[in-house]
Amino acid sequence: MNRCAVWIRGFLLAALVALGLPAMAGHADSTVESTFSQPGPWAVTEQRDVACCDSTGAAYDIWYPTDLGANGFRHPIITWGDGTNAHPGQYDYLLRHFASWGFVVIATENSATGSGVDIAGAVDALLGLAADPASAFHDKLNPDAVGAVGHSQGATGVLNAMANSGGRIATAVPIELPAQMWCFNGSCPDPGRVTRGSVFLVNGSADTIISPSEQALPPQAVGLQSERAYYDALPASIPKAWGTLVGPNHNDVQGQPDCANASWPCTTGVYGYLGYPTAWLAARLLGNADAARAFAGSGEFLAPNPAWANQTSDISSP
Repeated sequence: MNRCAVWIRGFLLAALVALGLPAMAGHADSTVESTFSQPGPWAVTEQRDVACCDSTGAAYDIWYPTDLGANGFRHPIITWGDGTNAHPGQYDYLLRHFASWGFVVIATENSATGSGVDIAGAVDALLGLAADPASAFHDKLNPDAVGAVGHSQGATGVLNAMANSGGRIATAVPIELPAQMWCFNGSCPDPGRVTRGSVFLVNGSADTIISPSEQALPPQAVGLQSERAYYDALPASIPKAWGTLVGPNHNDVQGQPDCANASWPCTTGVYGYLGYPTAWLAARLLGNADAARAFAGSGEFLAPNPAWANQTSDISSP
């Protein structure tokens, strides 16, 4: 393929994303999950220690489309929350994947993000950069399309950040959200406080210790100790969904993409966390209609799927 053809292909793919269409929309046999499991149309640039600092003095790392603002596109923002004692580089494959679909991802290097303060603060830091006419991000971001994604303690943090954001954070994807027995220093999220936006809970079926799908005793007796209890406690007034990947354990999301460089325990790697979480963000922040339909009514996400269990959604229409 010559350079002109490469440029034209990149231009068309970027235009599809800007219009809220899947980059593989021309493939009739592709599912929403398989489409968004593949890298998106944007080349990605990563910068470490690009801004300073959060409330603890930790710096921020950013993953973003290399050709920022191509064709006038305004990029949605994703703020990321690390798991306990983890750092953003351990999630490089996932965060790079998000950026390839047109999102600008900012992650604090703080590894204690359960309060949500520094997850929310990362948005302020990024918008501060964007306010500088000399910045590459100037006039390239959509401040009205902000999502929060986090793992483990970071999953706790994204719910707390969302609850305290006054609607600024439009959607949250908590991955391996810990049961309340693992919360410390008052960081347990109260799903009932999430009264705006939307939430997609994701856990792995082998993560039975930290993020179990079910609990033996009712929440009224022991608190929210399972993904189902968290899902049920989220208000019915907000769009919400939950799904359990069959096989993954607590740290599969750190796969690069397999478990070779992930913390223990990890079963297969990040693969299952790419498709539907990215589709959810595309639906909620890019207005992608195909992605939105997957989570609604009898949509694709809710259909029998050997890779998923517990698919649940209260979304009746996109």
